Amino acid sequence: MREIIEAAWNDKSLLKKENTIKAIHAVIEDLDNGILRVAEPTNNGWLVNEWVKKAVVLYFPIQKMKTIEMGPLEFHDKIPLKKNYAEKGIRVVPHAVARKGAYISRGVILMPSYVNIGAYIDEGTMVDTWATVGSCAQIGKNVHISGGVGIGGVLEPLQAAPVIIEDNAFIGSRCIVVEGVKVCKEAVLGANVVLTASTKIIDVTGKNPIEYKGEVPSRSVVIPGSYTKSFSAGDYQVPCALIIGKRKESTDKKTSLNNALREYKVSA
Repeated sequence: MREIIEAAWNDKSLLKKENTIKAIHAVIEDLDNGILRVAEPTNNGWLVNEWVKKAVVLYFPIQKMKTIEMGPLEFHDKIPLKKNYAEKGIRVVPHAVARKGAYISRGVILMPSYVNIGAYIDEGTMVDTWATVGSCAQIGKNVHISGGVGIGGVLEPLQAAPVIIEDNAFIGSRCIVVEGVKVCKEAVLGANVVLTASTKIIDVTGKNPIEYKGEVPSRSVVIPGSYTKSFSAGDYQVPCALIIGKRKESTDKKTSLNNALREYKVSA
């Protein structure tokens, strides 16, 4: 499939060929079932499978617009919706919507929310009300994505890495995580933390600050912050994120998600 997808990416006229169409549909089906992933963990970190992203991008031009009716609700789109939640062991509360090509594992709970194509959500994760999981985002096991959270999607540019939220992380209300940022295992983001590829993530727990970008270290407890930056017009406060402590390894993970925030008097 990879060879066919790569060839079609370089020559779009091949999108009319039956074997190309079959290969693209096969990739989407494998994504939907969790057989393929846009990104996967390895012993050397995360590996982005660019050819799978290419297949997702190529899926759009071969699809035709259709009207989708569900009771009194009507949609008009190219991408079908995910189905058969009961047999997959997924709890889906109205009006949660997930597109075909997104993998959602057994035991996941979707409150009214949105999951885009290419996303991967592992078992035991909660996606709370009005949260969005963007295209190709990778969400680990037992993650709590709180209400109103925006997990960014990525299809183009092709070399861009997807957002990755690792196992047992807690993403507080109204957080935004975009541009390929990785939130490592058991990290806790307090409410309203905004993380982009250029956001300064500053560990303020020691005598001297330690600065990160694009990655929140494991078990970090993070809150919104700001730092002073000089411009031509004067000095102004620029948003950043502050690491104010660590979750204790000895604490039960489910309990410590909220307790880690309360220990540091941070809102969820």
